[in-house]
Amino acid sequence: MSTSTPLADRLAAVQAAALAELGSAHDSAALELWRVAHLGRRTPLAEVMGGLGALAKDERAAAGQAANTVKRALEAALAEREAVIAARELSAALERERVDVTLPGRAPALGRLHPISQTIAQCVDILRGMGFQVTQTPEVELDYYNFEALNIPAWHPARDMQDTVYVQHPSVVLRTQTTAYQGRVMTTQQPPVRIIAPGRCYRAEAVDATHEWMFHQIDGLAVDVGFSLADLKGTLTAFAEQMFWPNIRTRFRCDYFPFVEPGVDFAISCYRCDPDNAEAGCAICHGSGWLEILGAGMVHPKVLRHVGYDPEKYTGFAWGMGVERIAMIKYGIEDIRLFYANDLRFLEQFA
Repeated sequence: MSTSTPLADRLAAVQAAALAELGSAHDSAALELWRVAHLGRRTPLAEVMGGLGALAKDERAAAGQAANTVKRALEAALAEREAVIAARELSAALERERVDVTLPGRAPALGRLHPISQTIAQCVDILRGMGFQVTQTPEVELDYYNFEALNIPAWHPARDMQDTVYVQHPSVVLRTQTTAYQGRVMTTQQPPVRIIAPGRCYRAEAVDATHEWMFHQIDGLAVDVGFSLADLKGTLTAFAEQMFWPNIRTRFRCDYFPFVEPGVDFAISCYRCDPDNAEAGCAICHGSGWLEILGAGMVHPKVLRHVGYDPEKYTGFAWGMGVERIAMIKYGIEDIRLFYANDLRFLEQFA
């Protein structure tokens, strides 16, 4: 402390300078800087108070009282300025958030059904119109219903083709096909049976343009007296004409599936080129003129016998279609991965 300036004058100068500077603080950040500069540990006021020990004993008490008076005055001024700035900032914040109630309301953005959900709904609507009832069974399925009840014993090579994902080996799997519902349904009711089962399936597939590890299927089953392959063909042809376009050409060709006998693959004519004049470079059908959309067949007698049906009395037909495959053909999509990439530029095209 300078001995050439009286203590009272020094304190008055410190107070006046601090109060003058406080008037130029216009926000909370500036107030904090002012507090550190005038009420912190290294300030002119702290310097004055630190020199009180050098005063004579009889002067020390009065000097300390005068210094504390200045400190309290600065603290009170800071609190008053803080209240003013806080009120101003609150008013500005409220103004920014003010809602003009006279403006027209904003319509909320509406979601859309995923293209796969749309395709499932279309398929189910068509098949319901033919008299089929919708049923659903667990995605986590017993090995028995997923394989054994469908004439696929543990040694059968078809298990390797499906690359099964086991939840609890060897008895519980993520179902590899919605065909797993057949055993569950047929063991709980007697013919006539006319049901479809849409749902997700899972296989340990290598993902590429035409394969996904998770996909959707719609399986159909009809069991009654006198059903034949002609009934299956008529049902699938009627479905294709409503799902794709009228007067579509269809093809049945022999194929193998363990749970049907005989088995067929069902194909429709390419929408870009005619089967009779197929284009060798067609990217859709690869020059064949046909697009395979599902596998089907007459329910195997062993499957009927397994659930307690008399195969000498009852016959049935069944099919399983991949929903992604149907959607890819219907909308001309060449890569299945687009469905699950969550790219809004792609998904919003199906509004």
